[in-house]
Amino acid sequence: MHPKLEPLKQILERHDTRRGRAFEFFILFLVAASIVCFTIDTIPNQSPETERLLDILEISIVAIFSIEYLLRILVADHKRHFVFSFLGLIDLMAILPYYLAIGVDLRMLRALRFLRVFSALKIVRYNKAMQRLKHAFHIAKEEIILFLITALLLIYFAAVGIYYFESSAQPEVFSSVFDSLWWSVITLTTVGYGDMHPITFGGRLFTFVILMIGLGIFAVPAGLVASAMITAREMEIEREAASAEHVHPMREHPQEH
Repeated sequence: MHPKLEPLKQILERHDTRRGRAFEFFILFLVAASIVCFTIDTIPNQSPETERLLDILEISIVAIFSIEYLLRILVADHKRHFVFSFLGLIDLMAILPYYLAIGVDLRMLRALRFLRVFSALKIVRYNKAMQRLKHAFHIAKEEIILFLITALLLIYFAAVGIYYFESSAQPEVFSSVFDSLWWSVITLTTVGYGDMHPITFGGRLFTFVILMIGLGIFAVPAGLVASAMITAREMEIEREAASAEHVHPMREHPQEH
């Protein structure tokens, strides 16, 4: 990286300096403003003046986010790695919907405007707790992937099971495994809307067994993330202690005479 870009890199990536903190608060303010603008924009029957003001604010915020994204690519040590990193993708998602909405029809415009909410994810970069949560997910990613696979298999097996128990008694409700998947999801997540429920003895017994299994399995992620958060916090404390020791090395004791 060119030496002239080093001060810019410090502002963008270091939050323990005066300029770095000022830039951090400025971006966080823009994120909050973006959320407020998005929320106000959903109110129907806006006056032309309000819509014009929201458009101006939206264009201004997107322009600043775009410049920030390009500058981060410019000062990154490994540009390809930054572009495809978690934080790099968040920065991209914060601005991409605005550019995709240019020149599309009204049907796609509504969906793309909804994606503007992704700009709120930029707060992850500037919040230590959110950074810690990201590290926690990274630490427990293998266990979380295993849980997701297990949960998906359980949802499918539950759908197949309830289909065979209830399809003959309620052919209009449990007409296929695809229809039963909805029952499986709302049952295992304990939502239970009541639009689909078993009426046979076998179906009710099967539902009880699935609920007992589901209550145990779907409680696993909370424990995994909590344990990983503790580990991430301990790692953060160790890094801060090592950094402090590096900046303020321990003074040697004077030699005894």
